[in-house]
Amino acid sequence: MTKAVVRPVAAGDEAEWRLLWRDYLAFYQTERPDAVYNATFARLLSPDPAEFRGQVAVAGGRLVGLVHYLYLRTNWAARNTCYLQDLYADPAVRGTGVGRALIGAVYAAVDRDDVQGPYWFTDAGNATARQLYDRIGVKTRFIRYRRP
Repeated sequence: MTKAVVRPVAAGDEAEWRLLWRDYLAFYQTERPDAVYNATFARLLSPDPAEFRGQVAVAGGRLVGLVHYLYLRTNWAARNTCYLQDLYADPAVRGTGVGRALIGAVYAAVDRDDVQGPYWFTDAGNATARQLYDRIGVKTRFIRYRRP
């Protein structure tokens, strides 16, 4: 397989993006209605700086990975911070650098835009992703809570 190229999500990516995001959600044993797919893709294409941003990895003429991230305010700093919400690489390309390239694209964006971060969460049992995250990130001491 040729080396993946990472670029911003484009309008023509919707069908392949949906397949990747559906697989990502299935990995976390969830699914969403079409209205959520539609809204999410529209957000990724929006020029509004407060909306989500998206990058995709392309190899062999097809999408093989995606990353979604958001810049948000924090009361702990004057600069915005970046939350990396979704990262997914097709299982066929895992271990080839696609995940690292997608996170690298987010690192480059926050550097260019003078934003802190990014920070992200993953499932404690996601051993494959954690192998990468342990090499390129710093595990924090925080535990996430949510409303039941």
